[in-house]
Amino acid sequence: MDQGNTAFVLLCSALVLLMAPGLAFFYGGLVRSKSVISMMMMTFGTTGLIGVLWVLYGYTIAFSGAGTPGYVGIDGFLGLDWANIGLGGLLETPKGAAYPPIAFACFQATFAIITVALVSGAIADRAKFGSWMLFAGLWGTIVYFPVAGWVFNFTLDGSDIVDGGWIAYGLGQVFGVNTIDFAGGTAVHINSGAAALALAIVLGRRVGFAKGAHEPHNPPFVLLGAGLLWFGWFGFNPGSELAADNTASVVFLNTLVAPCAGLLSWIAVEKIRHGKPTSIGAASGAIAGLVAITPACSALLPTWSIVLGLLVGAACAFAIDLKYRFGFDDSLDVVGIHLVGGIIGTLYLGFFANGTGLFVGGDARQLLVQAIAAGSVGVYSFGVTWVIGTVIQKTIGFRVRNADELAGVDLALHGESGYAYLDERARA
Repeated sequence: MDQGNTAFVLLCSALVLLMAPGLAFFYGGLVRSKSVISMMMMTFGTTGLIGVLWVLYGYTIAFSGAGTPGYVGIDGFLGLDWANIGLGGLLETPKGAAYPPIAFACFQATFAIITVALVSGAIADRAKFGSWMLFAGLWGTIVYFPVAGWVFNFTLDGSDIVDGGWIAYGLGQVFGVNTIDFAGGTAVHINSGAAALALAIVLGRRVGFAKGAHEPHNPPFVLLGAGLLWFGWFGFNPGSELAADNTASVVFLNTLVAPCAGLLSWIAVEKIRHGKPTSIGAASGAIAGLVAITPACSALLPTWSIVLGLLVGAACAFAIDLKYRFGFDDSLDVVGIHLVGGIIGTLYLGFFANGTGLFVGGDARQLLVQAIAAGSVGVYSFGVTWVIGTVIQKTIGFRVRNADELAGVDLALHGESGYAYLDERARA
């Protein structure tokens, strides 16, 4: 076992976990001051729930056949095999492996947490916490865990994929070109973005929904959250190489430059359209660039990563207005950034992936498999999410009462306020 690579995987796992509080700050700053506790609690609640479910059965669902036992739990029925602790780890480390499988299980657990938490941004200001927790558990089980297996579960023989999920391996067997999704453009971003769209439709629009009606209450929170997310993304993307090598270095550089370009592109669009670049736009542009580079970070030259960042920053700056055109209330633009950005990053590889992209030595097959992967995950996630959300809404109820929404969901749901006001007129 390579202790350096083991340390690298564990460090990257910690960085990805840091994205959860980063997301809480990012989302918390975007909502009203009377909803900040509710918004942040949805992320923290998701962290606790999905972390437990991953150990109980999530890892086995996603990575059955990849070193896991054939029953529920990482290593034992509904729990851990304590007898094996101290005898080489919870999961047997294959001879010659660069890291123990339990390190990989830790890394993938953080992916599950952040993906489920992303969906919550679509229903800010109007969702019951208990209903959200029920949804998070069901969605993680029925949607994320299987989709993670489609994309991330594969076996390598040298540099060749010889077995695995139907997206990672099966499409390559049919079309002769493997799908490229290095760190989760489909499993994380298209998955969560499609779910966000479905859930926003199920819960309906906020009271007074209109452009400009719900302004962010704390832009510094948004910038802080974006910074923490960007920092954590250096675990998310380079960590997916599972080794501290040259590929991880390329991925790191692309993860730096694409969001830089996305930030510049978004604020340029704001300047042209509205006369002023905003802090919210800068943060959103960086996140859009990070979303788009996630599937592509190992397969692009840095110059093409900059082009991708410029493209996605501008595209997402326009895409966030689609909710006003079509009437769905995606509160914090999960659809406009994660779904749109994930689709752009995934399809971009069909044109510019090194050696296989249509414009850089390949043919249309790469674009075809990328489109099939993106479309399949999006349709599956949207459909199942709509069913889960509708059942919860029709049974225990998913949406808070209008009176509680107007008064502020923090006090109604959690009995707390994010801020202590001396003057009630300061409330927004």
